[in-house]
Amino acid sequence: MQLITIDDIEAAAARTSASVVRTPLVPCLWADDDRPLWLKPEQLQPIGAFKIRGAANAVARIPEDVRSHGVVAYSSGNHAQAVAYTAKLYGVPATIVVTTNTPQVKIDATARHGAKVVVVPPADRESAAHEIVEKEGGTLVPPFDHPDVIAGQGTIGLEIAADLPDVEVVLVPVSGGGLIAGIATAIKAKAPNARVIGVEPELAGDTTDGFRHHHLPDWSTDDRARTIADGLRSTPSELTFAHITKLVDDMVTVSEDQIREAIGVLATRSQQVAEPSGAVTTAAYLHADLPKGRTVALVSGGNIDPALLAEILSGLQS
Repeated sequence: MQLITIDDIEAAAARTSASVVRTPLVPCLWADDDRPLWLKPEQLQPIGAFKIRGAANAVARIPEDVRSHGVVAYSSGNHAQAVAYTAKLYGVPATIVVTTNTPQVKIDATARHGAKVVVVPPADRESAAHEIVEKEGGTLVPPFDHPDVIAGQGTIGLEIAADLPDVEVVLVPVSGGGLIAGIATAIKAKAPNARVIGVEPELAGDTTDGFRHHHLPDWSTDDRARTIADGLRSTPSELTFAHITKLVDDMVTVSEDQIREAIGVLATRSQQVAEPSGAVTTAAYLHADLPKGRTVALVSGGNIDPALLAEILSGLQS
């Protein structure tokens, strides 16, 4: 199986520079002295999450005459917004399949970009997207299982290595694996001494389980749907898992309570709004047994349901 290369990622960075925000590294003054921490705030992207990087690269790579027929995607929410937003930039139609457990805030944002939104049960999202392509046309832009998507996400790793060349630990949320596949490829090429560690919720820890036992994860959709981290309910493909097994140094999991605590810490101590999926890396920094050294925690998105954020913040005062 052919993995992506650093050349693919550098090409993606050049291709997407006009539509993607180059996010900074933000130091955390509350971090431990022996584990200085920087946040990579991808919630600053136009759609509030890192997914714009992969979507922008993948859509840009579709030939113009083919792209004019539209794009189709399936998503738990952030990829939906990313493809819808990118399609709007190119002036092409987009149909996005989301699931019944997708937060309404993400569905509404996708629709505001002009996309047609189709809601289906979680187990049907991929098949529904393929049916739409077959019946109505358009090009499928998958959320993680595609080299162009992986390369786009890898541009985050390029920026981390450029801004902190002596980084020692990079913490990355893991769902379908496209994000960590791209980042690990970039980090191993540009900061080879750094350890790349994936983070999952315990209730959706399928990749951690597969990583430990050296096999592709096979947890059910219902099992993975238990976590509050709605953006981390997918499972890796053969392509993304091949990157993970070759390039990722370790995997850890965090509890639901730890994720909630991390959302509060990010909001009150770093002034960063993070959705549960984006807070898992901070939860790992706070609670997991991790190597010491200069650490970057990726905050992958900030599209949190306002009611959930209010609930978590009010709990800090009780």
